[in-house]
This record gives sequence, structure tokens and C-alpha cells, in this order.
Amino acid sequence: MPEFAKNIVVAHRGAWKTQGLPENSIAALKHAIALKCTGSEFDVQMTADDILVVNHDPEYQGMSIPETSYADLAVHKLSNGETLPTLREYIRAGLENNTTTRLVCEIKPSKTVERGEFMAEKAVALVKELHAEDMTVYISFGFEILRKIEELNPKAHTQYLEANKSPEQLKAVGIDGADYHFKAFKKHPEWIESAKKIGIALNAWTVNDPADMDWLLEEGFDYITTNEPEVLLEKIKSK
Repeated sequence: MPEFAKNIVVAHRGAWKTQGLPENSIAALKHAIALKCTGSEFDVQMTADDILVVNHDPEYQGMSIPETSYADLAVHKLSNGETLPTLREYIRAGLENNTTTRLVCEIKPSKTVERGEFMAEKAVALVKELHAEDMTVYISFGFEILRKIEELNPKAHTQYLEANKSPEQLKAVGIDGADYHFKAFKKHPEWIESAKKIGIALNAWTVNDPADMDWLLEEGFDYITTNEPEVLLEKIKSK
């Protein structure tokens, strides 16, 4: 079993900013692992030929990922020379010399619920095949995507990103965490208390301002997702 880092820092799209790396690159993932962040988040899309790839937007280099084959996308490199990573390559890279950093896999909603659920099925199967189940957290704005993951593997750790469900509503369907924009928690402070009471994990994104970090630390959040992992790590050290 992995012994995850005891900090609460989740690097948003990897630890890319201070190093000038491309977001969602394997290099950014490796740097998050080197920093010993407790998690490194990344975004998953699916190509026209059903290959899961790691990219935030549904477009890559001006091409629609859902309408383009992986071979055609892969011709165009990331700014650091990496090939657009497949999810398989990304997870494999994330398992190398890593016992501290969770792989926080955001499955992007698709044009149809069915395609989103198919992406979920493929991701869960791949994670199982690569023996990465203990290392992986699934997050999504797609409620049905997370419900499908829970159906396929009730032991999977899932967190919902769209701040339109109370912790009680998440608990009722087996979703494990509320991973909402930090302003949603300021608007609904009662969610913080109720989540703690019923065992729903608390995560907030994307927290880059030190004052917001301080507030979330004071509120006892389980995770904080940030583009400034080094800043947050230093802040935690000084507490």
C-alpha cells in the first residue's frame, strides 16, 4: 500500500508553474511527485478512435480531440517536446518511484452522458489493469460519470466538482468527496461542517491566493488544489 504524503496539497494539472512546464505534461506530474504533493491532478479527454488522453481542453493545437484520431493529434508536440500523453502513459509515469502522490484523474464530461460513461468504463479498466487502484482518485463535473465509476468499483475514491449537491446528496449515492470551487464553500459554510460529520472528503479548487489558503487551512480541509503547490507546502511547514 502507498504511504501518501501527509500534506494536503494537490498540484493542479501537475506542478508546472515555477518550472515553466506545460500543464498536464508528464514532466509536471513528475515534479509534483518530486515535491511529494499528496496529489497531482490531470484532465482526461477521449479521441475519435477512443484513446484516453491527458489534456484540459476538448481542443488540442486547434483540433477537436473527440473528432480527431490520436495519431493525428500526436504529431503535434507539447511545448517541452513531449508527445501528447495517453492516459496509459501518464499513469505508468505516475507509478514510477512514487508512493506519496495520488493520481487525481479528472474525467471531462462528454457531449453525451453515454460517451462520458464509456470514458469512465475505459478509465476504470485501465487503472485496474495497471494496478493503480490504490493510487487513483477520480473527480469530475459529470455526476453520472462518478456514479458509473462507483458502480464499477464501489471502493474507488470519487469527488464531485460541480457545487450543486450537498454533502448529504453525495453520500446518498456513494460519492466520497466534495471538491468545489473555494467560493462555493464560502457561500455554503454549512457544507464544511456537515461533510466532516458524515465523512465526506473536503477539497477546494483552484486556490492560488495565500489568504484563501489560510482560510481553508483554518477550516480543516482534507485537500487544497492549487497552481502554487510550492507556496502552499511552505505555508503548511510554517504552521
